[in-house]
Amino acid sequence: MKKTKTNNNTSWGEVADWYDNYLETNKDSYQEKVIAPNLIRILDIKKEMRIHDLACGQGFFSRKFASAGAVVTGSDISKELIEQAKKHSRDIVYSVSPAHKLPFLKNNSVDAVTIVLAIQNIAEFSETFAEAHRVLAPGGRLVLVLNHPTFRIPKRSSWDFDPKSGVQYRRIDGYLSATKNEIIMNPGKAGSETTISYHRSLQEFFKTLSKNNFAVTRLEEWISHKKSEKGPRQKAEDIARKEIPLFMMLEAKK
Repeated sequence: MKKTKTNNNTSWGEVADWYDNYLETNKDSYQEKVIAPNLIRILDIKKEMRIHDLACGQGFFSRKFASAGAVVTGSDISKELIEQAKKHSRDIVYSVSPAHKLPFLKNNSVDAVTIVLAIQNIAEFSETFAEAHRVLAPGGRLVLVLNHPTFRIPKRSSWDFDPKSGVQYRRIDGYLSATKNEIIMNPGKAGSETTISYHRSLQEFFKTLSKNNFAVTRLEEWISHKKSEKGPRQKAEDIARKEIPLFMMLEAKK
């Protein structure tokens, strides 16, 4: 029977071991090949730059920032993920805390807050942006990376193929309405744990950031680095990968 967490705030605790193993052993992951190098470029880390990695999980990106010279702190609501993070690095200060409550950080105390592949799992959307604004120094940046909200909509988007034109395309069955969905983390595993994912439209991101006194300064869309194996749809699949982005990055300044 599939496990379902009744408290969606801690749903990632159920998959902590699986997620840690995936990130640490898969050297061809999107996190390693696409997101991490782009984030390092976007952040333009200087020595001693203060970064808080909010909803940091098991610290994969926190360690990347620290290796680039930043002074990093991290937090996550899942104590299981924070335990994993502490095992990987004793030089980063990690805290167990919900995304919208960071009592261990003073006002105006960090230069950047990152939320990487996590905002879609957080129920307290506006409150989290408000807390990020509180802890950021004047001119500080909030950097979000998420599954592209236009093309990757849980249970309302999918890949399809038109045999007549030979085109692979993205089918979108809904977009504007906000939704909450259970996501099976490992579809190939019987009884796989689930996590909660919230879909919000692009305009909702802009409106909520503006409401919390952020100005969006940059938007980028990142594509897959992977290529299809040889077959009748190889060309169509590779074209689709280049044309339809998987991830979106939003930078907003205080």
